[in-house]
Amino acid sequence: MARYEPGDYVKVEFADEASGESEWMWVEVQSCDDEKRLLFGTLDSVPVIHSAKLQLGARIAVSYDKVREHRKPHEFLRN
Repeated sequence: MARYEPGDYVKVEFADEASGESEWMWVEVQSCDDEKRLLFGTLDSVPVIHSAKLQLGARIAVSYDKVREHRKPHEFLRN
């Protein structure tokens, strides 16, 4: 069984190595590659620090090592 499944949400840290700033954003999982330890998804947060590089709805790839929180769709409540 895959570690992450389509529709799951993961919280990922996006760090800026130059400035040292980082922000945590939610990504909705579309698919994953357990062998390569990568997940592919859609950014579900509005970036504040990284707004020049990322935007809501951007399709991204994330290493499993960057995931700090994992929620199933029924556990993910929007404010």
